[in-house]
Amino acid sequence: MPQISFATDIKPLFRAIDISHMKPFGVELDDYTYMSNPDNANSVYETLSPHGSEPPSMPPDGPYWTPAQLALFVQWQKDGYQP
Repeated sequence: MPQISFATDIKPLFRAIDISHMKPFGVELDDYTYMSNPDNANSVYETLSPHGSEPPSMPPDGPYWTPAQLALFVQWQKDGYQP
């Protein structure tokens, strides 16, 4: 299986509205350097993930990431944050 890359596989999952919405909060969803920091990536993952019966906090009002998209993000992290 080819390695998952930020540019090809992860960055396209973020819509332009998601990117522009998060920039004022200092969250650079489209920036590899920011997203490849494990603390930042984990924080973003937490906001994308449902918590019990509560929906994710990002993106606001959805559409929320599918389990397959969340799994892809986790695999990218496990693979070492490939650019």
